Amino acid sequence: MRRKKDAMKLSPFRFLFLACVAGALAAPIGYLAAPHLDHRSYTRPGFADTTFEWRTATPESQGMSKEKLDALKEVMAARKTKAFLVVRNDRIVYEWYSADHSASKPHGTASLAKAVVAGLSLGVALTDRRTALNDKAAKFVPQWKNDPRKSKITIRHLGSHTSGLEDAEANNLPHEKLTGWKGDFWKRLDPPNDPFTISRDLTPALYDPGAKLQYSNPGIAMLTYCVTAAIGGGESKDIRALLAERVLRPIGISDEEWSVGYNRTFTVDGLPMVGSWGGGSFTARALARIGRLILRRGDWDGRRILSREATRQITGDAGLPGHCGMGWWTNAAGRYAKLPKDAVWGAGAGDQVLLVIPSLNLIMARYGQTIEPPPPGAPDVFAAYHDPRAKILFEPLVEAITNKSVPAGKAPSPPRSAVIKEIQWAPPETIVRKAKGSDNWPMTWADDDALYAAYGDGNGFEPFITEKLSLGFAKIAGAPPDFLGENLRSPTGEARGQGAAGKKASGMLMVDGVLYLWARNVANSQLAWSRDRGTTWTWADWKFTESFGCPTFLNFGRNYAVARDGFVYVYSPDSDSAYEIADRLTLARVPKDRIHEREAYEFFAGLDGARRPKWTRDLARRAAVITNPGRCYRSGVTYNAAFRRYLLVQPVPGAASRNREGKIDVRFSGGLAIYDAPEPWGPWTTAFFAERWDVGPGDMASFPTKWMSADGRTLYLVFSGDDNFSVRKATLTLN
Repeated sequence: MRRKKDAMKLSPFRFLFLACVAGALAAPIGYLAAPHLDHRSYTRPGFADTTFEWRTATPESQGMSKEKLDALKEVMAARKTKAFLVVRNDRIVYEWYSADHSASKPHGTASLAKAVVAGLSLGVALTDRRTALNDKAAKFVPQWKNDPRKSKITIRHLGSHTSGLEDAEANNLPHEKLTGWKGDFWKRLDPPNDPFTISRDLTPALYDPGAKLQYSNPGIAMLTYCVTAAIGGGESKDIRALLAERVLRPIGISDEEWSVGYNRTFTVDGLPMVGSWGGGSFTARALARIGRLILRRGDWDGRRILSREATRQITGDAGLPGHCGMGWWTNAAGRYAKLPKDAVWGAGAGDQVLLVIPSLNLIMARYGQTIEPPPPGAPDVFAAYHDPRAKILFEPLVEAITNKSVPAGKAPSPPRSAVIKEIQWAPPETIVRKAKGSDNWPMTWADDDALYAAYGDGNGFEPFITEKLSLGFAKIAGAPPDFLGENLRSPTGEARGQGAAGKKASGMLMVDGVLYLWARNVANSQLAWSRDRGTTWTWADWKFTESFGCPTFLNFGRNYAVARDGFVYVYSPDSDSAYEIADRLTLARVPKDRIHEREAYEFFAGLDGARRPKWTRDLARRAAVITNPGRCYRSGVTYNAAFRRYLLVQPVPGAASRNREGKIDVRFSGGLAIYDAPEPWGPWTTAFFAERWDVGPGDMASFPTKWMSADGRTLYLVFSGDDNFSVRKATLTLN
C-alpha cells in the first residue's frame, strides 16, 4: 500500500492486471480478496468534495452549560472513556480525549457499525432506488425463496432486528468460547464457513418476521448481503467502496480516519461481502461528520448525499417492535422522557456511541469501555444496554442544554436578521385555540374589516358544521383574545376528502373587494375567486402543473391597500406537492387586475448586476428567493408596514414531525422559522429559528396584518397547531 505512488507510474492496464494477479495469488482457496483489502486503496487526489471544517465555540455561546459538560466529562472519564465530543449548532463545544487517545486516532466501533456501515450503505441503495424497505430479502437471496419463514423477511425486518433470525450470541459467553455456527460466525473463516454463508444457511429463524424484537448480528449481515446484491450493477461493487465514494469522502472524511469490515472481503456467490455488524473504526470527528449528515437529513452544505426519504427511512421508526431504524436506535416511542422523540443513535459493545438529536441541533460521539454493565436478567436490549446509556450519558447531556431552541442565525440558511433582534413568545398557556379539529387557516384582511380564512379537514368554528370538509370557509371578527369565528357555507367553494385526497386552501387574498384563493392537492394548484366575500366561487380553467404545489399570497394590509405596487405576489415551495419538503422557495407576480389570467404571471429569475429583480414568463427559468435544503415548506407571508419588512413564516418539519407512516405531520411537533426581508424577493434573513418549537406549529402559520400593532412590534401568530385555529402573541425586539 505504501508503494502506491510507484505503482501509479505503470500504465493503467499493467497496473490493474498486476494488482488483480497479486490479489488472486495471495488469496486462500475459497476466499477471493478485493484487489486491495485496505480501504485506503480507493484514495484519489482531491477526495474531499467539501469545504466544511469544524469550528469550535464555547458551550455558553451555543446554549449549553460548560459546568454541566465538565461534570459529565468527569463521569465519563471515571468510566474509562477514550473520547467525548459534543457538537451543537455546527460548532464543537466540547472535545476531550484520554491520555492514550486523540482526535486523529480511529477507534473500534463494535456494533455502532450497524448504523454507520450497514445503515449508511442501505441509505445509498435506497437513494439510488436499488432496493426498498418492503422488498423481500428473497429477491436477493434465492436460497430463502422456499423457506416458510425466511421467504417472508423484508429489508425492513433485517435492519430493525425483527427478522426473527437468531443472534450469534449465547449466555453472555465471549465469542471465542462459543461453539457451533455461532462460534464460527465470529471467526470470520473462509467460505463456505464465512459469516455471510452462515447467516444465510445455518442461522435459524426463531419467530415470524415482525413478531418481536430479536437482536441479530446475522440479521444485519443479511441486510448487507441484500444491499451488496442490489448495488451489483453499479460502479461500487461492495459497501466499502460505496461508502468511500458516495458518503465518506464527499463529507470530508479522509481515508486515514476510518476502516470497515474487519479489513476483510468475502466473495460469496460471486458477491464481494464486507462485514457491517462490527469491525469498523472511525475517529471521533469522522463519526461526528456522519452525525452531521444525519442531522441535515442527507444534505451536505447543498450537496445531496442521501435523499431525505432515505435518511428518514434508515434513522426513523420502522413501525415494528422496538421502534428501530435500520441499524439505528430511536426514541420514537418516547421511552426516554427526558430526550426528544427525534433522538437517534448508533451504539456498540463498550458503549461506542453516536447520538444525533436534530430538534436540538446536537451531536455527541463517545468511545471507550462499558459505561455500566447490563443489569442481571435484563429482558431486552433496551433494558440491558440503552437504559444505562440514556441515564448516565444521554439525559445529562440534554440537561446541559440551557437553550432548547436553535438561536436565530444558527439555521443553515438564511443568515441572521440585521433588523429583528429577537422574537419573544407569550407562554404556551396563553395560546387561544378555537375551531378544534380544523387546520391550515390561510387568511386575508378584507374590505369590511373582517379576516376571511379557509380551513381543512374539519368542521370549522363552534357551533361546528355537521360534515367534515377538506376546504371550508370562515369569517373572523374582533382581535385576540376576544375574536369570534363564524363559519361560511359555499356550495361552489367547499370540497371534501381527507388528507391529500381533498382539495385544500394554501393562500387567500382580498384585492379591491374580490377574494382570491389558491387551492392545492389538485395537481398542482388552482386559483378561485369570489365577488361576494366567499359565498360563491369561480374556479380558473387552468392550473399550475409544474412546481407551485402549495402557493400562498403575500398579504398587504386591509383590502391590499398598502401594497408596494400594482402586482400581487405568490410564493410556493419549489415542489409539485404540498406534502414534499423543498430545497428552495419560488416567487411569481401578476398584475392585480389580471390575477385570473395564467399568461399574465411572471416568475422571479434572480437579480441583475444592480441587485434588481429579473422576471420571466418561462417557468423553467425560475430562480429561488430562498435556498434552504430540506427545509422549505408551506408558507405564510405578510407585510409589516410599521418597519417596512416582509415576514415569512414556515413550519420546519423534522424527524420529530413524522407520523408512524413516515408522513410529515407538524400539527403536534416540529420546528418554526420566521424570515424577514426588505423586498418581496429578499434578501431574506432569519428572525427566528427553532428546530423544535415549544408547541406544534401546525400545517401553516402567518402574522395577520390586521393584528399588528401600530409600531409593528406586537404581532399575533395564527397557526394550526394541535389541529386548531391557534393564536399566540409575539413581541419583536429590533436591533
